[in-house]
Amino acid sequence: MKVVAGILVGAVAAFHIYVLVLEMFLWRGPRGRALHGLDADGAGITAPLAANQGLYNGFLAAGLIWGLIASGPTGFQARVFFLCCVILAGAYGAATASRKILFVQFLPAAVALVAVLVAG
Repeated sequence: MKVVAGILVGAVAAFHIYVLVLEMFLWRGPRGRALHGLDADGAGITAPLAANQGLYNGFLAAGLIWGLIASGPTGFQARVFFLCCVILAGAYGAATASRKILFVQFLPAAVALVAVLVAG
């Protein structure tokens, strides 16, 4: 079960690295604009905000990766803490921005958290 939990945590971290790249570097391109249905002007105006969001997603990924490589209770506690952060961010995003966030951010993190807790 520890291997499964590690894979799930790694997948959540990888998703947040993808979001970091999308929001910080690709926001003005077709993928970034499609994310929220923005035209070029809208993407240009919101790019600094998206980059800030991307940086926060990077911090979540870094914390999850730290949790994966740290040994003992520190790694476990980091995984639990950062997965809880992702879950809360996903719940807030689903309530305020898009229901899709419930499925791409909240749910994977919740499943990973359950796996981490079961694996101990």
